Amino acid sequence: MVAVYDDGGMMVNIVAVDIGGTFTDLVTYDPETGGVTYSKTLTNHQNLVDGVADCIHGVDLDLGSTVLFKHGTTQIINAFVQRAGARTALVTTLGFRDLLEIGRANRPVQFQLAYRRDPPLVPRPLRFEVGGRIDGHGHETEPLDMTALEDVAQAMDGDGVEAVAVSFLNAYANPVHEEQAVDFLRHRLPGRFVTCGTALSREWYEYERTSTAVANAYVGPKTNEYIERFERELRSQGFRRTFYMMASNGGVLSVERTLAQPVALVESGPVGGCIGACAYARALDLDRVVALDMGGTTAKCAVIEDGRFQVQPDYYVDGYERGFPIRASVVDIVEVGAGGGSIAAVDSQGRLTVGPRSAGSEPGPVSFGRGGTEPTVTDANVVLGRIQSGTFLDGALPLDEAAARRAIDAHVAPALGYGENQTDRVADGIVQLAITTMANAIQRITIERGLDIREFALFSIGGGGPLHAAGLARELRISEVVVPPEPGNFSAVGMLLADARLDDAQTFIRDLAEDSLDSLRGILAEMEAKAAAALKNEVDAEHVAFEPFAEIRYKGQRHSIRVPIAGANDLASLRARFDESYRRQYGQADPTSPTEFIAIRLAALATTPRPDITDLGRRRMAASGEPVLVRPVYFAETGRIETPVFERNQLDHEFASEGPLIIVEYGATTVVGPGDRVAVGSLGELRVACGR
Repeated sequence: MVAVYDDGGMMVNIVAVDIGGTFTDLVTYDPETGGVTYSKTLTNHQNLVDGVADCIHGVDLDLGSTVLFKHGTTQIINAFVQRAGARTALVTTLGFRDLLEIGRANRPVQFQLAYRRDPPLVPRPLRFEVGGRIDGHGHETEPLDMTALEDVAQAMDGDGVEAVAVSFLNAYANPVHEEQAVDFLRHRLPGRFVTCGTALSREWYEYERTSTAVANAYVGPKTNEYIERFERELRSQGFRRTFYMMASNGGVLSVERTLAQPVALVESGPVGGCIGACAYARALDLDRVVALDMGGTTAKCAVIEDGRFQVQPDYYVDGYERGFPIRASVVDIVEVGAGGGSIAAVDSQGRLTVGPRSAGSEPGPVSFGRGGTEPTVTDANVVLGRIQSGTFLDGALPLDEAAARRAIDAHVAPALGYGENQTDRVADGIVQLAITTMANAIQRITIERGLDIREFALFSIGGGGPLHAAGLARELRISEVVVPPEPGNFSAVGMLLADARLDDAQTFIRDLAEDSLDSLRGILAEMEAKAAAALKNEVDAEHVAFEPFAEIRYKGQRHSIRVPIAGANDLASLRARFDESYRRQYGQADPTSPTEFIAIRLAALATTPRPDITDLGRRRMAASGEPVLVRPVYFAETGRIETPVFERNQLDHEFASEGPLIIVEYGATTVVGPGDRVAVGSLGELRVACGR
């Protein structure tokens, strides 16, 4: 099944593909005509490459005329979650074999007696020690034991090891031993994926750096196989130009860098929505925005201020409580299991739950008619009349409302004490619980960080976002919702808008003093030259922009604050920025307390060809502004009420109306509730004013 929406234009020049947990989205853009084409297909989890190929074939895409192809994938995160990576070994400093299990020796879940972390990716028999030592200042105190390394190579060669991670103590200060070991093992074990911690991070966090090296090795072989197969598929269809992968930091990476650092793609898919949201926020002069991307499996949210998202230096696979860290730049996203495919059930305590289990694309929601038996959030919306067969995906995926109703009546309603005639109330409860889950996620990235959520607009994307955005805004007391054109394909749209980006960091432990600033500027200049050369080589960048930051903290504290360096020409201005950032996050600051640098961070960005954002809101049909039908839709405030349904492609820029109403388009449905008001904005976006 492939559904297509063509917005005009035959010659395709730029293509982006995003693989999600339920759907795979493709967007194409022709700069000459401004034509934009969208397509969507259910994700083929058995073979992701074949699923993308189906999407390409379904729109009759001419890859021979394509000059740029960008791709985001769930391959890496799926490998971690499913523990489906390579058989991996770790080579580390003598005495540090158990570093992965010791970790930080903390207990994030304090009151669960049966609490256990997830087991390490490398079992203890595959963790090897070798002699050799670098001290904390980067000086060699003991040479690397090459004899021991040869013994380790022999052991790994006979044990079916597919990938090797190398991580030595204090390598951040001097990586010479790691580089020697990597060169030796690549020569000694040809065909294996070999990586080291300092190739990914030059920071002093020993546990996190080791965990990152292991994670990179764990997904290396399968990611290399996937990308090479994907590239072969493109080449077989005539593609001869530039192919980029979407990285977790919000930029695109060359294939060469991706093959060496696949862990950089751990959140490859969700960041596209953040990039697109930033572009729209800048174009619409929205200073403060929460971007909510509700897909088929999860809902993701991020804060955007002044047209920028935050990038965090670390990421926990499977969460902080039980997962493991990756020291890599990742867009600051909070993700919860509240997607359209999230399964509604009643637990042993008689409580309604929604997610985190998901029906995904296989079998999918009950209403999809593909073998699903447990009701989902999508099924609840179908029952409520908010999604209707014939309008969903332009009718390419028929929906079975009766089956969805039977599933709710069988699995949820009786356990909650409701009869068959109360299915609407139960379905509404499922939707409201999903909204509450998403509201809690948004509060985590706003209120818990000292931000007033009422000052933000809600930018709603994903196939399920606009269905729930108005209700979510009322829950959070947000006054305005913005829905861009084609929100169901918006992550792929964001990838079209993505630039190339490299992030670098280096440990820099100095007091916040004038002489430290001179050293900092020298190191920063070296980092900028290195990043510029890499972008010139990998993406043929003519101009590179830099965003430098310093990690600063009060002496004696564990955590630091990231402070922008650009424009801070003296110590006083840098200290003032730190105090301001600290006060904003924690409510107070002490300008008299001594502070220190911890690290230097640098983001290097280079532009890539991308569409004009005004083209993305173009419409292919004549505007009429009249509803295409009226159908009964359930709202908690009114019960079933006859509600007009509009085709979004038929709304002009002067359209405005009071709710309740439904606006349908190719990959999403926008619900405007009673008392709300919707209008079409200058870029074709929907602006919903939440009146209650």
